[in-house]
Amino acid sequence: MSSQSEQAELEKNTGFLDGAAIGLSALCAIHCLALPIALTMLPVIATIPLGDESFHKALLFLVIPASAIGLTLGCRRHQQWGVMFWGVSGLVVMTFAAVFGHDLLGEALEKVGTLLGACIVAGSHTANFRRCRISACEQPRDCG
Repeated sequence: MSSQSEQAELEKNTGFLDGAAIGLSALCAIHCLALPIALTMLPVIATIPLGDESFHKALLFLVIPASAIGLTLGCRRHQQWGVMFWGVSGLVVMTFAAVFGHDLLGEALEKVGTLLGACIVAGSHTANFRRCRISACEQPRDCG
């Protein structure tokens, strides 16, 4: 009995963490795309520290643990560890871009690296979510 309740709790947590990681990656992507436009349109926003490097690092502080836990729980369930590879790859790209990108690549390529990493992370969580959903079905046609 406890095994079924633990399994149900695991499924609930995995879905939540995948969703949270996708949302955080999307927030990072929106930040990178919208901030330059907002700064040119509303000079007052320039006084808000959203463009600061500390904002990227704060997002990483949230994205890395949510992704690591969500992907690990999901991969344990569906046993397709390639999803973990892509998630970790995206996290590495995002971390590199946030920590070293501005100095090594310049501002434009830092944004490209951050967006690329965010897309890879979001894609891996989407695949993780779908594979967990499929593995919960008794027959593939029930997964719709």
